[in-house]
Amino acid sequence: MGRTIALQSRESTAKPPDTGLSRKIRSWLAGLRAEAALSSHTLDAYRRDLSRFAKWCAVEQVDTDALGSTEVVGFLAAEQSAGRAPSTLARRLSALRGFLRWCAREEGLRVDPCAELTGPSRPRPLPKLLDPEQVEALLDAPPTDTQLGLRDRALLELLYATGARVSEVAGLPLDALKEHRDVLRLDGKRNKQRLVPLGRRARSSLDRYLRDVRPVLEARAGEAAVGLRWVFLSNRGKRLGRDRVLQIVRDYALASGLPPITPHVLRHSFATHMLENGADLRAVQELLGHADIGTTEIYTHVDRRRLAGVHERHHPRG
Repeated sequence: MGRTIALQSRESTAKPPDTGLSRKIRSWLAGLRAEAALSSHTLDAYRRDLSRFAKWCAVEQVDTDALGSTEVVGFLAAEQSAGRAPSTLARRLSALRGFLRWCAREEGLRVDPCAELTGPSRPRPLPKLLDPEQVEALLDAPPTDTQLGLRDRALLELLYATGARVSEVAGLPLDALKEHRDVLRLDGKRNKQRLVPLGRRARSSLDRYLRDVRPVLEARAGEAAVGLRWVFLSNRGKRLGRDRVLQIVRDYALASGLPPITPHVLRHSFATHMLENGADLRAVQELLGHADIGTTEIYTHVDRRRLAGVHERHHPRG
């Protein structure tokens, strides 16, 4: 933030008094709900953020008809002193920016208090990933002597072999499998399609599932199976849902002695292992379906971090 004022946060569990500020907050949120394409989660978060600001103003006896940058910075400093995460502070500043800009335009506030404020920096976290040995343990976890085990092994192999998102695999249609099943068509964000090669092991697991297991699962759906076009089916012959895919990955991770993970960890591992083995960054960008190569570049940071660890452990002067 541009300016810092060290003020202690005075927590209050009571609702803020129904002041003019509270009325303005309700009006702004009502306008957002009617006009802006924001999710209910974002609106609820903004409501909580501005409620905390209203409580702070009441405790500090702030003249809310003459709000300035001093009050905004004071509130954020108090929140920071209370241990709020940088991401939370950034969101609260975002809520205040929108609200106070509206107040300056619609409610006669003399100036926009946030016009010259900068937000707190948020370091970009490095993605979690598995090393190749952990991936091997995970992929070998599903049993090969049961139908669901064969399905789950094909599912895990495909997630790691393609770096696909969980939604892309849960909604994978049969016609996404190209000739000889060596290329997969994935429907990504904003309906953007991409082609991703399938490795030998993933093809073998997928072929066995489609040949020996999927027809059995499809038959369990009875008449409802007519026109069923999804690759991965549930035990009852229905489309395997996103939540079930998440649970399958988590359960096999725990069975392998790993911490609970999500399919996105396999996506991160796919990208990192590709780069570690010499893949071009642009190629990995295409395989992941990233619109911006800057999104893909975070994996080069992961790669450098791992290489630095190898150097430190094994170099005579590491």
